[in-house]
Amino acid sequence: MIYHISMRWQVDLYREKDGSYPVEQFLWSLPKEHMAKILQVIDMLREWGPTLPFPYSSQVKEKIRELRTHYGKTTYRILYYQDRFRAFVLLHALGKATKKLLEKDMKLALRRMQDDDAQKSNERR
Repeated sequence: MIYHISMRWQVDLYREKDGSYPVEQFLWSLPKEHMAKILQVIDMLREWGPTLPFPYSSQVKEKIRELRTHYGKTTYRILYYQDRFRAFVLLHALGKATKKLLEKDMKLALRRMQDDDAQKSNERR
């Protein structure tokens, strides 16, 4: 007999210093059908965690990974990382018609990752 133990992984949104949540703002700016498709992939991350396979998740740079999905001709990407508490933090979201990730998007995600890590270090003191 094979047992499947379902564990839900924690997925958090990155919070800017002003209290805003950029990924949430991005999602609410989309048509409902597009947002629903992205939310499905986020839910897959909650279910599968670090074992979520390509093409839904892939390594980008350092600790940064990306969630990927598409709706029509638009490819959506959410850059995220797994923090030291094993939660996934969604850092930056974008929609693009091309396959290449821009350096400015990568730099923004890296900055947010460092900021998130610093915020959590300060909260633990």
